[in-house]
Amino acid sequence: MKKDKILVIGACGQIGVELTLALRKMYGDANVLASDLREEHDLLKGTGPYVSLDVMNKEMLHVLVIRHNITQIYLLAAILSATGEKNPLLAWHINMQSLLNVLDIAKEENIDKVYWPSSIAVFGPNSPMMETPQHTIIEPTTIYGISKFAGERWCEYYNHRYGVDVRSLRYPGLISYKSAPGGGTTDYAVEIFHEAKERQEYTSFLSEDTYLPMMYMPDAIRATIELMEADASKITVRSAYNLSGMSFSPKEIAAEIKKHIPDFTISYEPDYRQQIADGWPNSMDDSRARADWGWKHEYDLAKMTADMLQNI
Repeated sequence: MKKDKILVIGACGQIGVELTLALRKMYGDANVLASDLREEHDLLKGTGPYVSLDVMNKEMLHVLVIRHNITQIYLLAAILSATGEKNPLLAWHINMQSLLNVLDIAKEENIDKVYWPSSIAVFGPNSPMMETPQHTIIEPTTIYGISKFAGERWCEYYNHRYGVDVRSLRYPGLISYKSAPGGGTTDYAVEIFHEAKERQEYTSFLSEDTYLPMMYMPDAIRATIELMEADASKITVRSAYNLSGMSFSPKEIAAEIKKHIPDFTISYEPDYRQQIADGWPNSMDDSRARADWGWKHEYDLAKMTADMLQNI
């Protein structure tokens, strides 16, 4: 087992649960401290240490880092796109201040590595929609996207100015059967599987031909760990790497589900999330991640659909 002591902040969220379990498998249960404001997630109970933590309380966070000899921090706490639009100032405050607290403590305590997730939400309607490049026009229209874009700049700043080894990925929409999504615009791609199995029907809040970049959670977890395990000399992007798995529309995922559940039907009632999705890429160019640290996705739509329906 490696000697690192890892702190996962936001460990009870959609990414946090599975990432914490994967890190405990690699580093040893006792060496990965899970934390969240919420009650401990059922899947984490009994697998390793857990503390209640408000990342907005910088002093409390700093004491925790020192007391537990933390060498790596994964900051996953955030207010996501759809939820953020309901209270923009709160979303900005939490998403920004939590990152600044962690970066500042990492600088002061010489933390070995920091991970902070970005998102496809950084892109906007003026970005190229197809195969969106690593470096391109970035004009986000949601407070979530604005905070992620600002966060990317802070990460790059702390790396260049203070030498903080902070790494980031622009996640596409993430799909998982283990933990619930947290209020994002791509949540339909999780909800649809549950509704298909329970009621054989689903009403999508996005229109049938809305293409968005997506990724199955096992790929996202593996990408995160592979990025963090890569030698620092290979990391050429200190803002956030584009990351891609697959792209599909609600109509296409419904057709794939029908192969397994023939009676499944889908209807469409686009809501405020449609406008958010319309400003995001249809597909992503992640060639830089593939070249720098060997990223390669494993799951396509068919393989993911079969696995989701088997495990829900």
